[in-house]
Amino acid sequence: MIRVTRLNHEPIYVNAELIEYVETTPDTVISLTNGEKFMVLESPDQIVAMVIDYGRQVHQSPDRRLNLSLVSPIDETLRQEEPA
Repeated sequence: MIRVTRLNHEPIYVNAELIEYVETTPDTVISLTNGEKFMVLESPDQIVAMVIDYGRQVHQSPDRRLNLSLVSPIDETLRQEEPA
């Protein structure tokens, strides 16, 4: 799952494997394979980068740790908590 931000600044977790396409209308809209759509603050390029990172993380070895690049760049609060 990837964390994105709704237009009202509320976070939402989306199953990256269910994303069918992402478009700009001018807001960014994520369309899922089940027909659901979400308008989010992130750009399509940011969403694509998060989905790619998600795929890489899923296919890593079992000892992988949380990759905060899967967190939306809109929500910097989690990035500040990452240990140095």
